[in-house]
Amino acid sequence: MPQKPSTRKNAKATAEPFFKFNIEATAEGLRASILNHLKYSLARDTGSATKRDWWISTSKAIQDRILERFIDTMAAQTESNARRLYYLSLEYLMGRMLHNNIVNAGLYEATKKALESLNLDIEEIFSVEEDMGLGNGGLGRLAACFMDSLATLQLPAVGYGIRYQFGLFRQSFVLGRQAEQPDDWCKFGSPWEIVRPEYEKAIKIFGRVQTKFDSLGNSRHEWTDYGQLVGLPYDIPIVGYGAKTVNFMRLWESKASKELDLDIFNKGGYVDAVRDKSWAESVSKVLYPNDTSENGKELRLVQQYFFVACSLYDIIRRFEKNNSDFEKFPEKVAVQLNDTHPAIAVPELMRLLVDEKHLPWEKAWDITRKTLAYTNHTLLPEALEKWSVPLFEKVLPRHLQMIYDINRSFLTQEVELRWPGDDAKKRELSIIEETSPKQVRMAYMSVVGSHSVNGVAAIHTQLLREKLFPLFDELYPDRFNNKTNGITPRRWLKQCNPALSALADRCVGTDWPADLDKLRGLEKFAEDKAVLDEFMAIKRANKEVLAKIIMKDCGVEVSPDALFDVQIKRLHEYKRQHLNLLHILTLYRRLLHNPDLDIPARVCIFGAKAAPGYYLAKRIIEAINRVGMVINSDTRIKGKLKVVFLPNYRVSLAERIIPAADLSEQISTAGKEASGTGNMKLALNGALTIGTLDGANIEIKEEVGDDNIFIFGLTVEEVEELRARGYNPYDYYYASEELREVVDWIGSDYFTPEAPGELSAIRDSLLGGGDPFLVLADYHSYIRAQEAVGKAYQDKARWAKMALLNTARVGKFSSDRTISEYAKHIWKLDPVIVP
Repeated sequence: MPQKPSTRKNAKATAEPFFKFNIEATAEGLRASILNHLKYSLARDTGSATKRDWWISTSKAIQDRILERFIDTMAAQTESNARRLYYLSLEYLMGRMLHNNIVNAGLYEATKKALESLNLDIEEIFSVEEDMGLGNGGLGRLAACFMDSLATLQLPAVGYGIRYQFGLFRQSFVLGRQAEQPDDWCKFGSPWEIVRPEYEKAIKIFGRVQTKFDSLGNSRHEWTDYGQLVGLPYDIPIVGYGAKTVNFMRLWESKASKELDLDIFNKGGYVDAVRDKSWAESVSKVLYPNDTSENGKELRLVQQYFFVACSLYDIIRRFEKNNSDFEKFPEKVAVQLNDTHPAIAVPELMRLLVDEKHLPWEKAWDITRKTLAYTNHTLLPEALEKWSVPLFEKVLPRHLQMIYDINRSFLTQEVELRWPGDDAKKRELSIIEETSPKQVRMAYMSVVGSHSVNGVAAIHTQLLREKLFPLFDELYPDRFNNKTNGITPRRWLKQCNPALSALADRCVGTDWPADLDKLRGLEKFAEDKAVLDEFMAIKRANKEVLAKIIMKDCGVEVSPDALFDVQIKRLHEYKRQHLNLLHILTLYRRLLHNPDLDIPARVCIFGAKAAPGYYLAKRIIEAINRVGMVINSDTRIKGKLKVVFLPNYRVSLAERIIPAADLSEQISTAGKEASGTGNMKLALNGALTIGTLDGANIEIKEEVGDDNIFIFGLTVEEVEELRARGYNPYDYYYASEELREVVDWIGSDYFTPEAPGELSAIRDSLLGGGDPFLVLADYHSYIRAQEAVGKAYQDKARWAKMALLNTARVGKFSSDRTISEYAKHIWKLDPVIVP
């Protein structure tokens, strides 16, 4: 049966009524289902049930209805033999699922009433759920937004990843220092998972390669003496808005090929009997194991190969259900590599096609390139993964052979044709970097092995072509393209900010969650005092909620009338939380000189985790906390400045911070942030951006208008010029007394009297360390922009209008738009309409 054609341009989401479930979805029907699951799934009664029991029972009742539509979706996609997208990502930062699922399924009110009839508060039930520990930062959250949009747009797609037992880590603070504890998010299981042991897959690892020859002298490579890992799949249904389509994610848990060596066990070798099992399970144990040691590097490579190999086997299995001709593989299969973590897919797909499906090498290479596409997410050279050739030879010996074959073909047939006899170009473009030891450049392999390479913001894609991959751009001028990131408005407005969503419903209608451009209709209310007053009253109510969380988690009392100045993102030097810290110290210094300074009260709010091995990032966290301890207890400044660092930043906490934010700090060094998506979430909820012309900030500025954003700092071109001239941070340090005072202040023992030199690493990095991210160069421009923020906030009418226009004008940044562009230009994917 041919695939049903799309009836919508660019797979645009529709605002049709929600799907009507066959299972009763009224409050009464849900109440009965919840009680049934409480009794028959959990063996509890209403008297003994805990909040967790009620959460599980409610989730299972919702899952019953979702699975009905999931089965219909899979049947329709299979019957039409649809071309599918397979999204390979090492991270999916899903957050909590119950709230999201009932919003997308149109079951919020019915669920709320059902729980109320049982004397339960729906918000309390939501709060029981642990955030899924499947991701770290923006990369994983983007993948989660994409899953939501793919289902909303009714596009056939599967997201593949790893079912980590432990997330990144749970963060707490001890004397201001970050402390890490295991994030055992699935300790009590997850009601959303469906385990699929019938689809488990054993994959090869380690060993050696034997080359054999037939009677005609043709060679055949055989992978022998290998070990095995088993991938056990867990499926998580993904509900699109309106529940018209329910796709799924398939996450792999690693297991040993043999649970127990009974022979060794019976001989008394109890530890040895389970050693292989322990090692195998470590592969999916932790998100991003520390790779500072050789064992850590090996585990990281094994982890990446494990999920890619399991996923590609599964993709081929699904293809072969309805197809036998691998010539048609690229017609039915689109694989997207989310950054370089899944880059091993290039040689692995080649190995499967050549070694197991016995296709000629050239044909396999043509199929591989037509199938794979690559998204780059970073301009930082150190973040572009490389693995040593000796490590590859140990872990994946057959893949190393395949990589050399790919590289040889690429250099001799493509590079040589474009630049005849130019060995320098070959060295520069080679997948194998000729260092000691040699390195496999995974980003290069991704570019060579894919038919599309995209950046995630206009400026990022420009720099990708001009700075990171200029020769590849010359060689493949049509391969590079831009797909500016986006966010799902279902979670990041409708779910997390219900009061603002209700105001939008009244002003522009209820269709906007499926067509975010419709929020443009709010523009006509930009001079409407009643609407602006309500808009700001909603903001204040959200700030009151966050103020209670701050008191509970930080023990600091803050006023919801103060300007809530928010920086929430992964802790990295290029994101420049330490520039924000210098502004805080500047304000504090000025207030100490003049406690009656005419500035608005300000609460500086941080949320971020630093990688456990990232020393300076952890010192920046400690510095912010220690400075905050001093400022928050200093009565001389009359409460005009507070500093809080909320511990254990995660999706569910972001859902509380973002609706309450007044100011969005997007202050990375120009040319370093690929896109950013926190900037989009905050602007959608009426926060004004203070930022550099970096990443998606440039496009946000174009959308909201110059008068509704605070831009500062060097541009990409100015950064390059400054570096070319020779940047010396001491020039800025000596030229400004105020800057010199605050830099020396953070390097002194003032904030850590019991631990001299504790924070000196920050000052050292800004001066002796060369200030690699130009904090001092942008300091004065940033301070001036912050002064403009303060003046604007004091003009309440002006600020309200600016905030409302930010919400109204960021429709471009819906992930529905992003996914529609991927579907049209890269994946060639059409919706499948589910009856």
